[in-house]
Amino acid sequence: MPQFDDFEIKMLDVLQRDGRKPVSELAQEIGLSTTPCARRFEALQEAGIIKGFAAVLSRRAVGLMVEVFIEVRLSSHSDGSPETFIAAVQRMDEVSSCWTMTGEHDFLLHVMVPSVDELNAFVMHRLMRLAGVRDVHTQLVLQNIKGPGHVPLAHLRR
Repeated sequence: MPQFDDFEIKMLDVLQRDGRKPVSELAQEIGLSTTPCARRFEALQEAGIIKGFAAVLSRRAVGLMVEVFIEVRLSSHSDGSPETFIAAVQRMDEVSSCWTMTGEHDFLLHVMVPSVDELNAFVMHRLMRLAGVRDVHTQLVLQNIKGPGHVPLAHLRR
């Protein structure tokens, strides 16, 4: 595991809350002068620890009223189905995240669509028709309590 000093841990924590903070303000907040703060910031980017910056959008404000988690089980793992499924999911705009899982299902998808009718069309006419898909289990999100998530950093201070 990479080693981080207190300044870098503070920097990562601050940037997760506000990625648009100017380096001069970031430096002041973590207790460094601007030049060493900028050097550390660049080093964290070059090391791939800071992967990028993005706007966090309100799904409802852009018309995505239905949010679901979909568990997918494949028929087989030995016929190329996992690779085919992954390639298809990567092309599906409705799928915001996809994870491989242990347990009863092989994949967990996070999906957002405008309506229940669009969800039905997505599941029945696109997802279920992918080669190798055995079954799906859909769970409707009623309310997002916390998220999108941040990367926990407390373990770095130990």
